[in-house]
Amino acid sequence: MAEHRQLQRAALLDAARTLLTEGGMEALTFPGLAARTGLARSSVYEYFRSRAAVVEALCEVDFPLWAAEIEAGMESCDTAAEQIEAYVRGQLALAVDPRHRAVVAISALELDEAARERIRAAHGRLVGLVVQALEDLGHEQPRLAAALLQGIVEAAVRRAEQPASGERAGCPAETPETTEAIADAAVALALHGLARA
Repeated sequence: MAEHRQLQRAALLDAARTLLTEGGMEALTFPGLAARTGLARSSVYEYFRSRAAVVEALCEVDFPLWAAEIEAGMESCDTAAEQIEAYVRGQLALAVDPRHRAVVAISALELDEAARERIRAAHGRLVGLVVQALEDLGHEQPRLAAALLQGIVEAAVRRAEQPASGERAGCPAETPETTEAIADAAVALALHGLARA
């Protein structure tokens, strides 16, 4: 029985990822979850009390996995500069994944403080690795530099999420940027700006 419930809960979370990817928060409804999983709508309420609870469960499952993926990439590097590059590229790669983007976009609005704290904890080890890499690069204020590095990553994510450059309001047409080009620019900015204290 417990195994059956775990399978149903996992199926609901898979359905929620799909709905969020396809239509954002508006698509994440209990009738939608029921239709995707073949469960009765009332059965969905046995697992989750609200849409926020679904998103919280997704974050609790997915964020530690994504953080572990970035951590593994960083730990496989030989130098501190390579670790910084792996951090930037890893975060950008995950952030442009539609499933990750959907959860991140709504998590700050839908989750309570306790849930957000659990998500921050999942990123805690990553921050520690970044701070250590920055210390190895000789930074006098590695925590400040880590916060600024995160700002570079967030700016790169926003840029990657924008429509093609020629479609931006008020911008002259230019060659669209690929996610790889944005990652290259973010890494270059991070390493150039963070290579010195």
